[in-house]
Order: sequence, then C-alpha cells, then structure tokens
Amino acid sequence: MNLNRLDDEDYPAVTMGQAAELLGVQPAFLRSLDAGDVIRPHRTGGGHRRYSRRQLSVAARLRALFDEGHTLASAHRIVTLEDELAGAGRELREAQSDLDERTDELAQARSELRDAETHIADLTRRLDSLRDD
Repeated sequence: MNLNRLDDEDYPAVTMGQAAELLGVQPAFLRSLDAGDVIRPHRTGGGHRRYSRRQLSVAARLRALFDEGHTLASAHRIVTLEDELAGAGRELREAQSDLDERTDELAQARSELRDAETHIADLTRRLDSLRDD
C-alpha cells in the first residue's frame, strides 16, 4: 500500500463504522446520504463503503445543517452552493492576481516606452544639431 495516498483528501480510507464514530452519527445517517446521492462513497470489492476525508467534511457540514432543521435536499443545496461560492472566490482571487501582474507589466512597458521616446527625442536633437553644423 502506498502510504502517501493517505494524505490525499480524496482517498477512500475510512470505513463506515469509523466515519460514523468520527462524525458522531449512526451508520444509517451515512447510508441515507448514499441513498440520496449526496455522498457516493467508494465501494470495496465486497461492497463495503469507504469514505475520503473530503466526503467526511461534507458529511459533517450536512449534519450541522440537519441539526439546524434543514432537509436533506436543502442541506445538499446549501453545501453545493457554498462550495460553488468558494470556488468562484478562488477564481476571482486568481483573476485579480493575474490582473495585478499584467497591470505591473503594462506599467513597466509604458515606462520603457517613455524611456525609448526620450532616447529617440535626444537622438533627433543630436541629429538636427549635426545637420546644423
């Protein structure tokens, strides 16, 4: 077994019993998430469910929403929208970083253009001076 895979948050390493204990829920709760197509755990060759850390995180968020009185459908929608919002936020930060970088490049190019224009003006004056002599 490659132990480095255990660091992968998508690696299905946790049994249903372990997951239920970690989350403080009954296995039936996890089965209901699977039956509702909310969390699809990996299945072993023998059909046993295995959960990843990412799936456990989602299950914990869903459990908190259930505790607040949400239905499975509304809790799933909330978690989905929160994840989409977080993804959009990451994309926005990346785009802002890219824009900042390009703005810096543009400022540098403008500075170089001004230097080149100044140099051309100096050369033109020298050329005109030589022609006058």
